[in-house]
Amino acid sequence: MASEPTGDGLLDNLRDAAPLAFERLQLGARRIGLVIVDEVVGFAQVGGGNMAPSTPNAQVSRMIAETARLARDFSVAGRPLLAFLDTHEPGLPEPPYAPHCERGSGEENLVPELAWLETEPNATLIRKDCINGFVGAIESDGTNRLVAWVNRHRLEALLVLGICTDICVMDLVLTMLSARNHALMPGLADIFVHEVGCATYDLPRAAAQELGLPASAAHPQAITHHMGLYFMASRGARLVDAVDLTDSVA
Repeated sequence: MASEPTGDGLLDNLRDAAPLAFERLQLGARRIGLVIVDEVVGFAQVGGGNMAPSTPNAQVSRMIAETARLARDFSVAGRPLLAFLDTHEPGLPEPPYAPHCERGSGEENLVPELAWLETEPNATLIRKDCINGFVGAIESDGTNRLVAWVNRHRLEALLVLGICTDICVMDLVLTMLSARNHALMPGLADIFVHEVGCATYDLPRAAAQELGLPASAAHPQAITHHMGLYFMASRGARLVDAVDLTDSVA
């Protein structure tokens, strides 16, 4: 019987069987809004909580640095930004994950590199109590703050980044693609996902079992990151690996 592929071997197999295609996004004159997903202390700051990395993580650090760069670029250019902040009420069950980002814990706040967005005039902050930001943006009267933001700014495209690639980012992007196709945002044409600006958590199978978790809780970072990007692209998102402000149009 053939041996089970290692994590690196499985990733190589995935890249071969399900390759990803990337493009360079030049913002140009298009009306593009930046959407930042859950780059909060409880997910992205070392030691920030149950769901945050316990030690420095290169993929997460890269995400934060790229997000900070792009957020500054959008701010200087006067382009609209929107940031989701995962925020749960204390004591409520959050299966299958450990308690995280509870209101008042500090975990639900933006990482220090992005804290300035709280007073940025071009930024809209939405606290959400579930994985899917589109659902989390629904108000009690049935209106949707995300849809309203897109339509108010007459956006033609969105540039999405954040954490986790295969969970909160993917749920948002897939739902937004369907909402776009359903004509909830008539002017919205493209949803770009920035690979460099996305990250997910790393929990290899051996580490999960050492923590007393079932093997099914395994979440190898590179593999699940690839899978999240693949499924978003397969549903119509456009993947980018470089973004800059130029006079050219994507």
